[in-house]
Amino acid sequence: MAVERERRAVGGAAAAAGAQVRRRRQQRGMTRAELARRTGLSKATMSQLEAGNGNPTLETLDTIAVALSIPLTDLLTREGDARTVHIAATAAHEDEPTRELLRRISGGHSLELWRLRLPAHTGVDGVPHAPGTIEHLLVASGRLTAGPAEDPRALAAGDLLAFAGDAPHVYRTDGTAADVTVVIASPAAVG
Repeated sequence: MAVERERRAVGGAAAAAGAQVRRRRQQRGMTRAELARRTGLSKATMSQLEAGNGNPTLETLDTIAVALSIPLTDLLTREGDARTVHIAATAAHEDEPTRELLRRISGGHSLELWRLRLPAHTGVDGVPHAPGTIEHLLVASGRLTAGPAEDPRALAAGDLLAFAGDAPHVYRTDGTAADVTVVIASPAAVG
């Protein structure tokens, strides 16, 4: 019984990924043959994948995402994601940073909404994201110094900072804790 449930889950995921491949390909006005050529996959494989048959590897899906100039996550999103979403508040850790991914929005682009809560006297080094990524910080409460590692800015409640997220960046609090909404916008190459 567990094996059958696992098969249905894999089949459902493969069908959802296949539907996304077909949808994204059609949005770009690309034929199945053209996508097969760009990926190095056969037309038959592409047809089977779009039909939801088979079990594509992440490497295969990543190759397709690159050929479609979209983030891989766009191919892993199931239809019906446009529903109302309510995420209840959670408690912050008192002695360490608390990071929560609140929402990922795809559709030819990638937006992630995060909540970052930093206790007083805390620092976090941001890992550079994909080229062209922009981070937007909106300070809900507290104070912090944040932004590009070579040019961080002092921010207070209500301040907004947008900066290139594809380079080293920092988040630091002094004697005051901070609650920050972070929006990470990653571009989808068009091509």
